[in-house]
Order: sequence, then C-alpha cells, then structure tokens
Amino acid sequence: MADIRELNEKIKQESVFIDTVSNEMKRVIVGQNHMLNSLLIGLLSGGHILLEGVPGLAKTLAITSLSKIINAKFNRIQFTPDLLPADLIGTMIYSHKTEEFITKKGPVFSNFVLADEINRSPAKVQSALLEAMQEKQITIGEKTYILDNPFLVLATQNPIEQEGTYPLPEAQVDRFMLKVIIDYPKKSEEQLIIRQNISKTFPEVNTLVAKEDIIKAKDLVKEVYLDEKIEKYIVDIVFASRYPEDYGLSEFKGLISFGASPRAGINMALAAKAYAFIQHRGAVFPEDVRSICKDVMRHRIGLTYEAEAENITSENIITGILNAVEVP
Repeated sequence: MADIRELNEKIKQESVFIDTVSNEMKRVIVGQNHMLNSLLIGLLSGGHILLEGVPGLAKTLAITSLSKIINAKFNRIQFTPDLLPADLIGTMIYSHKTEEFITKKGPVFSNFVLADEINRSPAKVQSALLEAMQEKQITIGEKTYILDNPFLVLATQNPIEQEGTYPLPEAQVDRFMLKVIIDYPKKSEEQLIIRQNISKTFPEVNTLVAKEDIIKAKDLVKEVYLDEKIEKYIVDIVFASRYPEDYGLSEFKGLISFGASPRAGINMALAAKAYAFIQHRGAVFPEDVRSICKDVMRHRIGLTYEAEAENITSENIITGILNAVEVP
C-alpha cells in the first residue's frame, strides 16, 4: 500500500502537464472532449487512432494543435484513389550528381501523421502504413529506418459516403488502438464555434511541452499499477466477445462472427493505464477499463448478417458484455 501511495504521489506530480496541454487545446477546439482525451491516450500509450465522423468536426485542427503544443513534426496525407505506397513512405531516386541511388523519405517520417480519409485509397496504400504503425519503422529498398518517438497515426474516415471507398482490411483495423466515433457539437458549443471562426483573429496555440516530456510520460504510464483482478476483468471482457454463451450471453452467439483479438486485451490495459495517468492516478480502476472499452473493442468485433438485419451494432454487444461481466 505504501508503494501505491508513493506511485500515486509521483504520478500526480508528473502528470500536471496533461492539464496544461488539455487547457491549451480547448482554447482552439470547442467541445469534443472525448476526442481530445483519446488523442492523449494514443500519445501516452504509443497507440494509433481511427476517427470516424462527418467532415468539419475539428479532426485536423485537433492533431495540428497537439503537434504545435509539444513542438512535434506534423504531416497530413490526403488519401486518394491514385495515391501510391511510395507517396506515403518514400522511395529510392537516382542522383546524377553522385551517380547513386539516394533515399527520399515520405511524409510518414513525422511525429504526427494525419491519414485523412484513409478508406479513399486501395489496399496496397493502406498496407504501406502497417509496418510504420506496428513496428515503428519503415523499409525503403534494402535499408530500414526507425521512426521518431513519439509517433502517432491519426486516420480518419467518413461514415456517410461509401461510394468509391476501400474498406480497411481486418488486419489493418486491428492495428488501431482506438476507434473513436465523434458526433456533432451541442448548440451552445456550435454558437461558440461560429463566433470563434468569424472573429478577426483565430486563437493560436503555444508550444508548452517538449517532446522529451512526452517520452518521459510514456515510460511513467507503464509504471501505473494494474492489479491482477483488473487483468482478469479485461480478459473476461475479451473472452465474452469470443464465447458469449459462457457469460450468460447466449443471445449474442449468432450475432458475433468473430470476437476481439489478443491485441484488444493488450490495448485495453495500455489505454486504461494512460486514462488513469490523465486522471492523475497511479493505479487503474475498473471504471477506467469501462471508460475506454468501447473505443478499444468496437472495431474488433465482427458482426453476422443476422446482427446487421436486426440493426445490432458492436456497441450494443459491448454494452451487453460490460453489463454481464462481473466487475472486480
């Protein structure tokens, strides 16, 4: 218990900068607190985020603002049907001056990468991101380059238009730690957004945190205490998506085509630790797991045609699982 108290105190002191970053981002982004928290969770746990929402909900503004606050390099890639893998990761080009091939690095070589409308490009372009996301490295020709730390991919997709899109393959989707659904702002927030955008000057964010602080915080997040009972709770949630009948959820058996992968459990534990860190705590509570569960699981549960016919979503299934699995 003494160790937990010490850890709590340490995390409380070291996580103060999180409030500074959040408050600075809220100067330019009205509402969307869930999206901002998700960005911080991805940043602190080394995960990547898939954002789904209609255009104009400040997705690009959020990640550009975050990159400015921590003085990190940011690149935006607009995914289009004619994009090539080389446009993403880079290629070898021949130099007449030196009479040899040199590497021209692509926009993926950055701290923050915004993959805008990722489902607009074919599978070979989407898969070019796989090595970068999973291994934090890129191979061009015969040489492998380690990517900068921190490295965060924020991919967006528009849920409305499906014409001319290429759905992300399961292997690619599974590499995203979180899939975050963002909704329209409230009336009062929208009024403030209009006022902010038509005023003479739009608020600018300031650089307040160094990249080194983020790297240090990432190591601290790993120190956040995760009790064995919480580990079992996470495992039960994952297993309930695979074998629902074992948890009294036999009605889900015909609705789930495949359950969550082992990455779901790993990412739930990491995201829960990062969430606890954001809350200035040195230990993970069951509430932390429940808070991030939907974002971690919603893209990892496959639905059958019966589920789609009955208008049952993966969120309905996750809610049922959270209600059925015993909380420690």
